[in-house]
Amino acid sequence: MQKILIVDDEPHIRLLLYQTLEELEDEGIKVLTAANGKEALQIIEQEKPQLVFLDIMMPMMNGFEVCQQVKKSLKLPDICIVFLTAKGQEFDKFRGKEVGCDIYITKPFDPDFLLETARSILAGRGPVRPEGNPV
Repeated sequence: MQKILIVDDEPHIRLLLYQTLEELEDEGIKVLTAANGKEALQIIEQEKPQLVFLDIMMPMMNGFEVCQQVKKSLKLPDICIVFLTAKGQEFDKFRGKEVGCDIYITKPFDPDFLLETARSILAGRGPVRPEGNPV
């Protein structure tokens, strides 16, 4: 069973993301959530999701740290990590690539684009550009 993990410390953002992706559950995809980076790492180790939507600014462990742990320490390079964050500065995007982030999306986001991105990644087609073309 394919799995997606949503990680955000803001309950309303987690809910919005869940509502955006929940129709994938009808297609046999399990949608999991975590409220902080530490919880996310535990779920990633146990559940091995194929896709993680990850906020950067969180308590206990930020998204950069989580991504680096997943890609480098846990050696799970096949997990696609999508940063979904308000941090849109070039420095932050560079840092994201440095720690192994696969896709960097800034908030506010288009729910339809996220759903399309999730479907494309889980189908093995990779990320899509905002205009809907594979990268």
